[in-house]
Amino acid sequence: MFKGSYVALVTPFKDNLEIDFEAYGRLIDYQIEQGTNGLVPCGCTGEAATLSHTEQKECIRFVLERTAGRVPVVAGTGSNNTAEALALTQYAAEMKCDGALLITPYYNKPTAAGQVAHYTAIAKGADIPIMLYNVPGRTGVKMEPQTIAALSKLPGVVSVKEACGSVDQVTQILSLCDISVLSGDDSLTLPMMAVGADGVVSVAANVAPAPVAALCAAAAAGDYAAARKEHYNLARLFKAMFLETNPMPVKAALARMGIIKNNLRLPLVPLGEHHYAELDAVLRALSLIG
Repeated sequence: MFKGSYVALVTPFKDNLEIDFEAYGRLIDYQIEQGTNGLVPCGCTGEAATLSHTEQKECIRFVLERTAGRVPVVAGTGSNNTAEALALTQYAAEMKCDGALLITPYYNKPTAAGQVAHYTAIAKGADIPIMLYNVPGRTGVKMEPQTIAALSKLPGVVSVKEACGSVDQVTQILSLCDISVLSGDDSLTLPMMAVGADGVVSVAANVAPAPVAALCAAAAAGDYAAARKEHYNLARLFKAMFLETNPMPVKAALARMGIIKNNLRLPLVPLGEHHYAELDAVLRALSLIG
């Protein structure tokens, strides 16, 4: 259902750390003009953990209104509290988002049975396509392929953003069920698509939407020579987006490009100054800054 390059949107903040909707609009327009296939607001890259629920709803509504149906919107609605995740997902459904991205419950570290119970409650309580989000580096717990296969039988569970850093994980998932897999690691988009993934939920696409979309389109068409060319062209950017904790590097890059201000909410802080020489070199190589 979800295919191609979906961007994990950052949330721009003003100097007073209120949401900067003017900059948000610029970023959304830039994405759509450059060929991004879909938008994913309020995920980890969007600093959802520091947004109030009111702010999260405001962001979802704004992205939908600004997008105006031009591309799909998959709203981040996850939480480690099932009741909160359900309420946010119901809101996304009411607003007619194209889908909801739901992270594996973090901190609580639920067992496989708890993961199934969590997603079952949400799938039954909200009428919206659901993208599971498996990111053990953030949550402290991994969804095993067998668990994802079981969840794929739930009505509404149509996709999984797979960010456990393993192509073998994707292979196992797709050998067990026909759920759509999107890479959650930019550097693994090409190898994951080679074994059957449908695209990526990308951090790097915030900065370079057209090349990331081109990589996905080429791989989907079976043109792996063209896909490899894009992959190698973007390899340094993929690495640079994780010079420090995401979204610190991507916000620094977007600020260098003049799209947003380099503001983050604590406990995140701006990218360390010692990283800027490397970041700027990558951006210049891609002609993203002068």
